[in-house]
Parts: sequence; C-alpha cells; structure tokens
Amino acid sequence: MASRGTTETSKLKQNLEEQLDRLMQQLQDLEECREELDADEYEETKKETLEQLSEINDSLKKIMSGDMTLVDELSGMQLAIQAAISQAFKTPEVIRMFAKKQPRQLRTRLAEMDRDLMVGKLGRDLYTQQKVEILTALRKLGEKLTSDDETFLSANAGAALSQFEKVSTDLG
Repeated sequence: MASRGTTETSKLKQNLEEQLDRLMQQLQDLEECREELDADEYEETKKETLEQLSEINDSLKKIMSGDMTLVDELSGMQLAIQAAISQAFKTPEVIRMFAKKQPRQLRTRLAEMDRDLMVGKLGRDLYTQQKVEILTALRKLGEKLTSDDETFLSANAGAALSQFEKVSTDLG
C-alpha cells in the first residue's frame, strides 16, 4: 500500500497526455486539410478544438491547485495548452514537443528547417515563424540559447509570443 495514489496519478497523467496529443494532432490535421475545408468549417473546427484545450487547461489548474506532486509534470502541459489557446505557436508539432519536454527533438527540427531553408524547400516567412516558436519553447524548457539565437528571437518575436511569455511567467 506504500504506492497508494501512484497508480491513479500515473493514469491521470497518461489520460491528460493522450487528450493533449489527440487535440494537438487534430490541430495539425486541421492545418494540413485547410485547403479542403470551407472557411466556416475550418474556423468552427479550430474554435471547438481550442475550446477543448481550454477545458483541459481549466482541469489542469484545478488539479495543480490541489495536488502538488503533479505540478511540475503538468505545468509543462499547461504552458503548451496556453500557447495553443493564445495562438502564440502556430505549429502543433512544436507545441507537442514542448508539452512532452523534448528539447533534443526541437533542436533536430530546427536543424532540419535550416537545411530546408538552404535548399529552398521552406519559405523564409514560415522558417522565421517556426524558428521563433522553437527557440521560445527551448528557452521555456530551460535550454541555453546561443547569442545568435537570442538575437534572432529578439528581432522576430511577435505580440503573440510576448503574450505567451507573460502567461508562462505568471504561471511560474
């Protein structure tokens, strides 16, 4: 009986992660199928998905206020949800890696983007947007950024990311 509550805590965390993964996949699928949907259908589906993320966020707030053993693990998920809700991050893949605390995968994605930019497979605007998202996620995960990365981030961070920075600081 020494592990009383451990199984339930583990199951709760697993369920929340599965819900988050499902909703992040739904956002990613929605972006990929955007051309196939009419504007109203796209906006309605996106709105519903963001509302579901908001509901999970509210649940996490309640859990975090009453169960301190989950705070560290759940706060990363809450930040990722907040990023999606505030639309600071436009790339569900980045949100997912951030929520799962995967700095190595984020750095790999950044290297792939650098390569894709060089060979012309990725446009400058999309590259800049996604690089800012990844660098912000890395910073929030406590990763050290190079001075070049810090300069890039300062020059290109927009209002949505500033809002996310404020929210994540308030949560911390």
